[in-house]
Amino acid sequence: MAFNKIGIIGAMAEEIELLHKHVDVASQTTKAGITYYEGMLHGKSVIFCKSGVGKVNAAVCTQILLDSGVDCVLFTGVAGAVDPQLNIGDIVISTSCMQHDMDCSPLGFARGTIPFHARSEFAADERLIELAAAASNRLFSGNSLKGKVLSGDQFIASRETVRLLHETMQGACAEMEGASVAQVCDMNQIPFVVIRSMSDKADGSAHVNFADFTVTASNHSYQIIDEMVKHM
Repeated sequence: MAFNKIGIIGAMAEEIELLHKHVDVASQTTKAGITYYEGMLHGKSVIFCKSGVGKVNAAVCTQILLDSGVDCVLFTGVAGAVDPQLNIGDIVISTSCMQHDMDCSPLGFARGTIPFHARSEFAADERLIELAAAASNRLFSGNSLKGKVLSGDQFIASRETVRLLHETMQGACAEMEGASVAQVCDMNQIPFVVIRSMSDKADGSAHVNFADFTVTASNHSYQIIDEMVKHM
């Protein structure tokens, strides 16, 4: 099945700045304080936007984007590495997404479980995963990993928390929006994939590395999105 209208979301300005330079924008609209730009990229119809940071911003942004008629969502940006084999600049392509700060364990639910919801871990679309992996391999051979993206309204900067997220939730990386985007897409039965470039190691040095590497990591994320759209 071909994708006729592609939705692209970035959480921060750095993550979509290059889209403004390359998409032939035909129109724009603002809803809930978020501006959506519609146009053409490599002959494909796209709508792109900046969600803002955090799960609430991402959820609102995603639902409005889906209501505009996109038939898939690519979410791009930066993240902190949780899997110890990842280094700054490496790419994580989501196999699934889950909220690490959803914690109702006092009620008997495992960490990450959304009580009384059909699913708590949201699987990315296999076609989009393979498109992202192929694009990453062409651009950054050997520097990508398929894995679980963990999301929470927290900037992770503790080695102990990183260890727990990897060992108890099998996370590859941690960020603040992906699982929210994933859940909204799942609820609407819209395929998605999250592509994150590692800007830091999510440890005691994370705040320094994040500032230094965000622009570079965002550029890597954009390049993969651009390469994917060429082949969609």
